[in-house]
Amino acid sequence: MDIYVGNLSYDISVEELRESFEQHGTVNSCKIISDRDTGRSKGFGFIEMPNASEGAAAVEELNGAMLKGREARVNEARPRDDRR
Repeated sequence: MDIYVGNLSYDISVEELRESFEQHGTVNSCKIISDRDTGRSKGFGFIEMPNASEGAAAVEELNGAMLKGREARVNEARPRDDRR
């Protein structure tokens, strides 16, 4: 399951984000999207969890949770062509 995580603190590390999701199951990949020019975090990222039920539990538990001082927005990621 691919998961979108938004409203991230600009100070959160990939390791900290990964640890938050690993409490709910196996994490295949974790990335925080950075600005191409400045290298600064854009405040969102993506998590890939192989088990759909673990991913759904992580979305349920972490949506609205405080991560590094900010209320995270967590939901299942949509494919690129479904974005507005």
